[in-house]
Order: sequence, then structure tokens, then C-alpha cells
Amino acid sequence: MVHIFNKPWVGIILCEQQLGPHRGLTVQQKYLDAIVAAGAVPVPLVHQLGQDEESLAAMLSRLDGILLTGSYSNMEPHHYGESGDEAHTDRGRDNLSLQLIAAAQRMKLPLLGICRGFQEMVVASGGSLYRQLHETGLFAEHRENKDLPLAQQYAPAHSIQPAAGGLLAQLAGEDEHRVNSLHMQGAKSTGPGVRVEATAPDGLVEAISLPDHPFALGVQWHPEWQSRDNGLSRALFDGFVIACRDYAGHRNSV
Repeated sequence: MVHIFNKPWVGIILCEQQLGPHRGLTVQQKYLDAIVAAGAVPVPLVHQLGQDEESLAAMLSRLDGILLTGSYSNMEPHHYGESGDEAHTDRGRDNLSLQLIAAAQRMKLPLLGICRGFQEMVVASGGSLYRQLHETGLFAEHRENKDLPLAQQYAPAHSIQPAAGGLLAQLAGEDEHRVNSLHMQGAKSTGPGVRVEATAPDGLVEAISLPDHPFALGVQWHPEWQSRDNGLSRALFDGFVIACRDYAGHRNSV
């Protein structure tokens, strides 16, 4: 298959929300902007794909990478062994994201998870989540102040330390970086073999990679915000799209 202008195609998961009297599937513009700016073509992945194995397989055969975006919704807690209800869930997204992660691992399809996408990767790999970080007494405040302008909400909030020799360090170096912080939940545990790629000063896991995969990276912060204006963000998206391009080249040559 020949891609338009040889740009890789990146599937982007959508989120369900109420749009007036109707339910809709949406994605925030900043994610599309980041993918386009890095040199790839964004392709929306509707929740119905998670209900049709044949259609999902057909879509995956055409993609060169997958982006799991952030979201205002949370995963349903039964996915990581907890009971009870959770506010602002998105069952269709849960179902599709877990299938996409499994397929990405099986196919070695490049995968980038951001915020909720990071948490989906944690859960898919056998890990669990803190449902209310600020109630644990274990961590600094990781939520944004929603009363502030967006530029201040997305301003650097704390440092992260990449793990030596990891994928994140290969992309952006082993020095500390400053990142934003706009999340209520976080990684409580990680699954077998998952590599912790970075931590915050309070010890919270901020990035992971999945084992035996050339590029499967999840980050808890939001690199998509003004992605070309930040060196770490550019490195993440450029590295991801390069991996997608390599995947496309290999697939098209066989």
C-alpha cells in the first residue's frame, strides 16, 4: 500500500461525550496538530472497531502506529481488579484501547500513550491505578488548577528523571526534564516485565515502555500541548513518527 506523500498513518483513539442531544466521538485538536507537525497522517479510530474483530483487523493492517490520547474520562476500575463505580467513564474506549494495545504488542506496531493512554498501557500490562492520588497522602499535587488559563495549567509543574538506557533516555537524554501535570489518577503498580522509563521526584511513575517492543511508550504528562515548542515533546513525537515510518517501510517491503 502506498501512503499519501509517503507519510505514515497513525490511528488516534476517540472519546465518547455528549454533543447536544446526541452522543459523539471526539478528539482534541492538539493531538491532531502534534501528529501532523511531526510528519504523520492522523486516522480516527471509532469505538465500533472494538465490537467488530474483522473491521479492527482490517484497520490495523493499514496503520503504521497508534496514539492513545488523554481524556477527561477514567478507566472502569474492574479492569485492574477493583470494585465500585468511577466517575466519567468511557466503556467503549476502554474496550477498544485494550484491544489496540494487545494488537500493538503482537504486531510490534508503534504505540504512544498519553495520560489516560499511559494509564491504559499500565492496566493492559497487568498493573493497577491509584484512583485518587491526592487522597493517598503519598504524593505531591499532580492535578492542574482549572481556574487558571490553559497556558498556566499546561506549564511545567515538576521534573522527571529518565531511566538510564531506556527508550525515553534514548529519545531525549538522561538529564532531568520539566513536565506539566494534569492528572488525578496514576500508576499504582506495573505489570511483569514493564520498564519504568521515568519517575517524578515524589516517586510516582511518569513513563513506561512495554517489553520486547521497538517503540511502545506511555507518558503521564501532556507532550501534545504546543508540541513543537518543547524539546522533550518534539523528541517524543519525532521519535514516535520515525518508528511509524520504519514500520511502514518494513511492511511495504514484504
